[in-house]
Amino acid sequence: MKKGLLSLFLFNFFFLGPALALSVPEKPEHAVNDYAGLLSGPARAEIEDTLLQFEKETSNQVVVAIFPGLEGGSLEDFSIRLAEKWKIGSKKNNNGVILLIFREDHQVRIEVGYGLEGALPDLVASQIIRREITPAFRAGDFDGGVRNAVSAIIRATKGEYRAGGEPDDGLGPYAPYLFFLVAFLVLAYLSSLGRRGRWGGGGGSFTSGGFSGGGFGGGGFGGGFGGGGGGSFGGGGAGGRW
Repeated sequence: MKKGLLSLFLFNFFFLGPALALSVPEKPEHAVNDYAGLLSGPARAEIEDTLLQFEKETSNQVVVAIFPGLEGGSLEDFSIRLAEKWKIGSKKNNNGVILLIFREDHQVRIEVGYGLEGALPDLVASQIIRREITPAFRAGDFDGGVRNAVSAIIRATKGEYRAGGEPDDGLGPYAPYLFFLVAFLVLAYLSSLGRRGRWGGGGGSFTSGGFSGGGFGGGGFGGGFGGGGGGSFGGGGAGGRW
């Protein structure tokens, strides 16, 4: 009996589990895709126009995808599966960004293509979520939160949005000095370990975390949202909650 239950559990885990994960919808025709009814009609149209104009001017592609919930799946896994299927950004420049929002789970993620990770690093993506999205969403202003986030993403790709200390971190102008102090203390400690011979030879190597989305093929979006073959994503970006 126990073996039978174990076999049933393993079957459900390995075969039914992936099937029950949230499936990625077919490639849309718009830059703003609200499957949860989160945005008002005017806000959706305004953000769509902004993103289409931005792509026309720079070739960078930014997509907004809003879903009711993750249905128990992983935010990071779903975001990269969506990037692979929708083929965000161009294959040459890897210049795609995805803003994913899950209404019921109160989760959000900014997924950044390889080509824009320099302009939109994890720290900046995280601060856009905390500064632009979280306060507005908690206040019930979903239109404003998405509008502000899209504006911040665009400004970041142009070098106009800078990461800085959070307004409520309580450190004010002393935050940079605290960072250097902590870094100095860590380096001093590691140096003392090295002098005492407590470091082993060789050691393991560290690789960057995240996941690989591989290369994208194919064309872009219809309905005015163009494409250049599909960019690559490697897990750059940030996630958060509200």
